[in-house]
Amino acid sequence: MKEQMITLLNTYENAAYLISIVINIIISILGLVPSVFLTAANLAVFGFWKGTFLSFAGEAIGAIISFVLYRKGFRKLSVTKLFSHPKVRRLLEAKGLEAFFLVLSLRLFPFVPSGVVTFVAAIGKTSLLIFMIASSIGKIPALLLEAYSVYQLMNWTWQGKVILTFLSVFLFLFTWKKINRKKAQTNKT
Repeated sequence: MKEQMITLLNTYENAAYLISIVINIIISILGLVPSVFLTAANLAVFGFWKGTFLSFAGEAIGAIISFVLYRKGFRKLSVTKLFSHPKVRRLLEAKGLEAFFLVLSLRLFPFVPSGVVTFVAAIGKTSLLIFMIASSIGKIPALLLEAYSVYQLMNWTWQGKVILTFLSVFLFLFTWKKINRKKAQTNKT
């Protein structure tokens, strides 16, 4: 997918910035599609700093547009049992500074899906202004980490090899833990 994005951005050079931002907005609205391939393409086409800034701008604008669309289309879902988990309810009910710090902290965690945070905040009581500020600030360190990691992997530096090793170990341990938990639940029944 990264290669197709690079080709697209290079083919339409005059509109490449706009194309990248629009694709990031679409990814944000879809909610579950990872944007790492677009970040990689932005880094390859525009360089590290311009590519990182463009990815940040696209993700921030995409999160805001997604928030508004989710709020208009799905607000009634906040009262369903689907969102009864205490931690989800906390974000749904949060206002003001509490909402700000919840959204900010969730944006800082790299493994919390961005679309889920946006969706739950949008159908809850978080204001658009609080969400915009907290989400954008929280995306800065997360995106810098993502861009740095992707850049190192693309250039296959020793840092990239270390990042890939840690990522592989993490995924292995995560999968192993899930399998063992499933086995334990199966043995109980």
